[in-house]
Amino acid sequence: MANTALPSRASLAERLDDLPFTRRHARLLTGSGLGWALDAMDVGLISFILAALVQQWDLTRTEAGWIASVGFLGMAVGATLGGLLADRLGRRQVFALTLLVYGVATGASAFVGGLAALLVLRFLVGLGLGAELPVASTYVSEFAPARIRGRLIVVLEAFWAVGWTAAALIGYFVIPASADGWRWAFAIGAIPALYALVVRWGLPESPRWLASRGRIAEAERIVSTFEADAGLVAEPAIRREPPSRSIAVTARARLQTLWNPEFSRRTICLWLVWLTVNFAYYGAFIWIPSILVEAGFDLVRSFGFTLIITLAQLPGYAVAAWLIEVWGRRSTLSVFLVGSAVSAVFFGTATTEPAIIASGMALSFFNLGAWGALYAVTPEIYPTSLRATGAGWAAGVGRIASIVAPLVVPLLLVAGGAPLLFAVFGGCFLIAAAAAWGLADRRGIALDDR
Repeated sequence: MANTALPSRASLAERLDDLPFTRRHARLLTGSGLGWALDAMDVGLISFILAALVQQWDLTRTEAGWIASVGFLGMAVGATLGGLLADRLGRRQVFALTLLVYGVATGASAFVGGLAALLVLRFLVGLGLGAELPVASTYVSEFAPARIRGRLIVVLEAFWAVGWTAAALIGYFVIPASADGWRWAFAIGAIPALYALVVRWGLPESPRWLASRGRIAEAERIVSTFEADAGLVAEPAIRREPPSRSIAVTARARLQTLWNPEFSRRTICLWLVWLTVNFAYYGAFIWIPSILVEAGFDLVRSFGFTLIITLAQLPGYAVAAWLIEVWGRRSTLSVFLVGSAVSAVFFGTATTEPAIIASGMALSFFNLGAWGALYAVTPEIYPTSLRATGAGWAAGVGRIASIVAPLVVPLLLVAGGAPLLFAVFGGCFLIAAAAAWGLADRRGIALDDR
């Protein structure tokens, strides 16, 4: 009689961790990464569009700050809800839905005629964008073999640099080309709405999530396709699925578990890192084009400087991707955050073009390398049953700082100019570097599948 026993969750997880890197991994990483790049393109575009709208619509600094902040308000709501939905409905479904929401809202932004309509649409854009990022990192981490998991998440995060570079190119060539250049930029940002369909039908669901929901046969089929791609043949199943090991099965239980004795220290430190890094990163990079314009550089030249600074993100990710499996998560994250702090101080006090470009490139290099390490460590520190919830809430809490940052930047510029502003950002990076040591470092260790 044929053996109809299904593999256990433990054996499925072991098989995923034992896999070599296959073409299916590459396809999944690229598919998720392109969604990530499109997200970055949208966030990057608003920094260039803001500089143009301030001139065209005669916006005050406060009004410009609200255009940036309302998107981050949407991101805070989206991240917290998206994580909960991904633990309930699945990673792939929520990933595709979020791309669709913010892609459509971005395209609609091309047709706005005033500030109020733009604010509403930027909130909707943020809603989709905020949910997508933590879900995508959770999704990829659950497929990645343990020995290279951190590296693959940093590579995923590196797609952010691709998207931000695309935004810088659009900002440099499209926005200054005509009075409606910013409208064309928004129209280009609608591409994710089409890409959502590719994600929905082209990528598999996470086998770890399927197994956590008792859908072992579906998880087995997906793992088997990866093994077949690697030329491996799974041994016959000899165990039936044991009772569920999930430590949280409802949304309320997931949120409560984040604060039980096992996870409370991790949660506090993770939220502190997300808060401080978001404040410094978005406070700096959303306003850099506008700050350069106010420093006396014209729009095209300001955008050109920003493009050069943005290109330094790619080597930052590359170095972080290598170090994260050599030094571990906490050491890599902390070192890159300290480098970000030093670079921020130098950028704030730079007065010559070479100094502005060099310190700006250093800030990009270290700050985006730190982001890669942060996205790698975030989903790893929680078990499968609350992984997306934990990652989503950390991102959502962090977005509070990104809401505040664009509104505080004008006040700090009035109080002490760029030197004070970037000194504050440097202080935030140092706080984050210290808090990073309270996180669990799971380099080379299998994910917790409870």
